[in-house]
Amino acid sequence: MSQNSFNRHAVKVSEASVVAPHERHVLSENELANRWGISPKTLQRWRTEGCGPRYMKLSKRVTYPLDVIVEFERHALHASTSKKII
Repeated sequence: MSQNSFNRHAVKVSEASVVAPHERHVLSENELANRWGISPKTLQRWRTEGCGPRYMKLSKRVTYPLDVIVEFERHALHASTSKKII
């Protein structure tokens, strides 16, 4: 295999592995912290305490599935201080 064809192949592989932001199905810890206006440390503490949204941990990387986040946000809706919207 020539160096030229190897480089073309490498570019095709890397382009195929790039996912556009609107196609992503997970948020990083920092992305979720920014979305909610909280510190990443708060998310870390919630994971330790077993509260907050469910998450995935692959190796050392923590991500939050977007569908889980949307469901968590939906359950956090309140109509008043005494009633919760379901």
